[in-house]
Amino acid sequence: MQTNVLYYGDNLDILRRYLADESIDLVYLDPPFNSNRAYNVIFRDESGNNTDAQLLAFEDTWHWGPDAEAQYAYLTNTARNQGRVPSSVSTIVAALRSGIGENQMMAYLVEMAVRLVELHRVLKPTGSLYLHCDPTASHYLKVLLDAIFGPSQFAAEIAWKRTTTHSDAKRWSPDADRILVYTRGDLFTFNPVFSADQEAYREAEYRLTDADGRRFALGDIASPNPRHNLMYEWMGYEPPAKGWRFSRETLDRMQEEGRIFHRGPGRRPRVKRYLDEMAGTRAGSVWTDLPNVHPWSNERLGYPTQKPVALLERIIEASSNPGDIVLDPFCGCGTALVAAQKLDRRWIGIDVTYLSIAVMRARLKDSFGLADVEVIGQPTEVEGARAMLVGTGLEGQYQFQWWALDLVGAQPLGAIKKGADRGIDGVISFSTGPRGEVGRALVSVKSGSVGSAMVRDLKGVLDREKAEIGLFVTLEEPTGPMRQEATTAGVYHSELSGRDYQRIQILTVRDLLEEHRRPDLPLLVLPAYQQAERVAKKAAEQGELFG
Repeated sequence: MQTNVLYYGDNLDILRRYLADESIDLVYLDPPFNSNRAYNVIFRDESGNNTDAQLLAFEDTWHWGPDAEAQYAYLTNTARNQGRVPSSVSTIVAALRSGIGENQMMAYLVEMAVRLVELHRVLKPTGSLYLHCDPTASHYLKVLLDAIFGPSQFAAEIAWKRTTTHSDAKRWSPDADRILVYTRGDLFTFNPVFSADQEAYREAEYRLTDADGRRFALGDIASPNPRHNLMYEWMGYEPPAKGWRFSRETLDRMQEEGRIFHRGPGRRPRVKRYLDEMAGTRAGSVWTDLPNVHPWSNERLGYPTQKPVALLERIIEASSNPGDIVLDPFCGCGTALVAAQKLDRRWIGIDVTYLSIAVMRARLKDSFGLADVEVIGQPTEVEGARAMLVGTGLEGQYQFQWWALDLVGAQPLGAIKKGADRGIDGVISFSTGPRGEVGRALVSVKSGSVGSAMVRDLKGVLDREKAEIGLFVTLEEPTGPMRQEATTAGVYHSELSGRDYQRIQILTVRDLLEEHRRPDLPLLVLPAYQQAERVAKKAAEQGELFG
């Protein structure tokens, strides 16, 4: 199975076609919530600043329709699923439909249930699943996960404080997300992780000092559970009711090292826990120490549902080891993949929106220099590109457009729309002078029939927008008059490179895929997306298995 790859397409289809049983060590998924919000991706402008030009990336809404009905039938009909869906899941899904009806929430739950069944299948016996959600659906999702994994495999419900409390809220402020954690089996990977110590906690807990100034807190020396093999007298102390926490040899060594604190006659000694030896407070199920990606954060890309890398690092460090495989089937802008790469894990990312695929590829390149991340499922020949448009309507046109723009390295653009036949779909920015002057190549993508009038329209847009170069990207082959029209548009002379460039360039999908042609542009082409920070890989210690 390939790793460190991206898959473009419906994750349900990709899970079934490409991922083998018990092949994944850790699944993290952050699916669109059922919150009825439309999200926009905010892009950078030519100068590198954020711009109000926005493009709809995905609509965070689910509706009951033919697809949800088909998935419901698969989940509840053994003849259709051929026993791949446990009867407990069929029962729960049917009961939910009976209880809450056919609505957006039920559509969301059906679509999630069929995917969670597949994610359970691909998890290794030592694997874990982290499902990131919000309180609007977390209770329903937990019932589904209980049915799929079994109630005994519930490991935690983590509350992550996502934002500050809203002072103007007319109800309890919705400031936290939920992360539901389930394990595939009883023997699962878990490495304790620590949160940053709070100053108030340090002052209250580590209030004692040794002669050399080392601060310490006192820990219990008695076992919390019955330890019949550790019932012995030590230094005149009777054993605790359940036995000592440590062996006699360990206590003797700790005594020699000055790590035992004697509290006086009749009082059991305690062990010293030094502040300078503590990694921090061990993280529990309420996480308040990992702030969200703020507007001023260096890691912010402008992606609306972007999660902080530190959040994903904690999850990946806790439930996987170096070399393990991390899967994110709704990977959006790729934060889980960045954290996995940083921690020396292998990874697989899936997304149904090609815009997300383009953002991820750019982010992985900027963060780690991964310039050739393979995208499985994207077109590699003309007929595959044509298939993106079949039966998908406007959505298919946008997917084709984003894919074509990514091929030429353009930033999608939604601000210069002048009509269906005269729209500018993207822009490539490049340097034009030694003091940071910026020029633009405007990109028009066409997936249907084309003619010379469209080239004339592009030339008019260049004149109106005072842009230097125009790129006409077409699925269909251009006509002779179109090429003639492009030739008559003249050239752009770059003072920086000292050469001329055809002012209007026609590139076909066949040129791009089969001839590997690229736009002829001046040097120093600027990045299409908000650049991610360079990330240094982090060495992680080998973990353990806990039952």
